[in-house]
Amino acid sequence: MNYGYIRVSSDKQTVENQRFEIIKFCKNNNIVIDEWIEETVSGTKAYNKRRLGQLLRHAKKGDLIISSELSRLGRSLFMIMDILNYCMSRGCLVWTVKDNYRLGDEIQSKVLAFAFGLAAEIERELISMRTKEALARIRSEGKKVGRPKGQHTQQERCTLYRHDQYIRRKLKEGMSYREIARRLHCNRTTVVRYAKRFIENQTA
Repeated sequence: MNYGYIRVSSDKQTVENQRFEIIKFCKNNNIVIDEWIEETVSGTKAYNKRRLGQLLRHAKKGDLIISSELSRLGRSLFMIMDILNYCMSRGCLVWTVKDNYRLGDEIQSKVLAFAFGLAAEIERELISMRTKEALARIRSEGKKVGRPKGQHTQQERCTLYRHDQYIRRKLKEGMSYREIARRLHCNRTTVVRYAKRFIENQTA
């Protein structure tokens, strides 16, 4: 399977430029994209909590993932290293258009993947250590640690809350609940329930 991966950070950005670059690249290299993976999410969010994580978990040995550039995979160098290392362990190939990066089966890729994995592991340990030290300092000062209870509204606790503005805009444009659900990769009933409870009631 050949996957085209596209990520933008906000609804204001367009996926079309990245799609155009990937399509042009595939045409020049006689590659056909079998499935497109698009998402609107910050590159700082953990990749295993994004659609990218779902893609990586389902990707098989020999599958090819094409992105416009490495920064589309993640904003952190160490996150990118971790992703590439994971791909190598699964036998997946990762190619980028702008960077002209190729993660494949050759020995150079395996050496790089090992280095990437080691660097990512060191970074995780350092982050964990710094977090524990910071929490210990805060507790020693007598401050409470953790999110205050009852700070989130019922709407904010809903899964679709982070897509609220997107849903509002698409409904205003006349898009159907079914199409919105398809784009958000959820059930149509979930979108209908959210819209009727938190959008239509507010605008009534």
